[in-house]
Amino acid sequence: MAGQSHPRVRGRGTAEQPPGRFERLALEPDPDALPDAEEVSVPTEYFRDTTRSLITRNDSPDVPFTYSLNPYRGCEHGCIYCYARPSHEFLGLSAGLDFETKIFVKEQAPELLRRELGRPSWKGDMLAMSGVTDPYQPIERRLGLTRRCLEVLADCRQPVGLITKSALVTRDIDLLTELARYHAVNVSLTITTLDESLRCSLEPRTATANARLDAVARLAEQGVPVGVMVSPVVPGLTDHEIPRILERAAQAGARFAGCTMLRLPHGVAALFDAWLAEHAPAQRTKVLGRIRDVRGGRLNQSAYGTRMRGEGPLADLDVQMFCAARARVGLADAPPPPSSAAFRRPSRIGPLFDGLPAD
Repeated sequence: MAGQSHPRVRGRGTAEQPPGRFERLALEPDPDALPDAEEVSVPTEYFRDTTRSLITRNDSPDVPFTYSLNPYRGCEHGCIYCYARPSHEFLGLSAGLDFETKIFVKEQAPELLRRELGRPSWKGDMLAMSGVTDPYQPIERRLGLTRRCLEVLADCRQPVGLITKSALVTRDIDLLTELARYHAVNVSLTITTLDESLRCSLEPRTATANARLDAVARLAEQGVPVGVMVSPVVPGLTDHEIPRILERAAQAGARFAGCTMLRLPHGVAALFDAWLAEHAPAQRTKVLGRIRDVRGGRLNQSAYGTRMRGEGPLADLDVQMFCAARARVGLADAPPPPSSAAFRRPSRIGPLFDGLPAD
């Protein structure tokens, strides 16, 4: 388990900085040199991501999309359980505090997207936005990269599925309704818990559950296909909330609902264990035991087919409870697949890339 010597970091999911799995050396902080304060503040830093491509291909058989795009790397939402945290280790950074305080910004994402949608090889296959980090994390309010990408998608009538924990998605209702005219969009709001005190420590910089449900209602009113993801289901901590979350979602106008079981890949297991020790010590033994019950005796199980739902009697019970509750409130088991029938090439290719060779 990660150490507990760090002071608490205000508004963050963790203060831990475990070494990356690709690093040969690790620095252990001197306990005597740590701040005396019980709580400290760590500002978010932003870095330019100069990638020359945007659309990525996924070949995992249990992921319901093949192509995705992410305007940002790292996520300020700070969800302690986030399966994407280890992606920061490829940058030589930590899956801990670094992941939520060092955010890489793809400033050229809209231009890259326009160029890639203009390739003769692109046929309008559905895009997921985002496949890794939240496209509506706090910095999006200022930079608007996700909105600018959506402008490109709307221009091309490019089918897209969005997933977020932010009510900021309603800012872009104009573009989402335009895509909805061509049956080229669906939106999912992820809701992990309705317990506001739990949300504040589990996913500290996300919107409240009420704000997310309000976003569902606003999107539904405008005819945008919208649903909820109950994700992740944390055995022994949030699984009892499944029926109420689905009931609230249906009341708000959601059309569909899905769920995934908690995944704790690589160093996320230790980070989550440390979070339990700090924020839910009385439940720690029970929660870890139930995670092992649905993960074949381990804290993580990466096998395709079972990693999203778990396995064993307890996992089956959670799935049965979810399916029964979903049927009771009348939600579909999947969003309507966005159509590529109206897809068209971009009206123009950004001048920034006019001199680049075609791929």
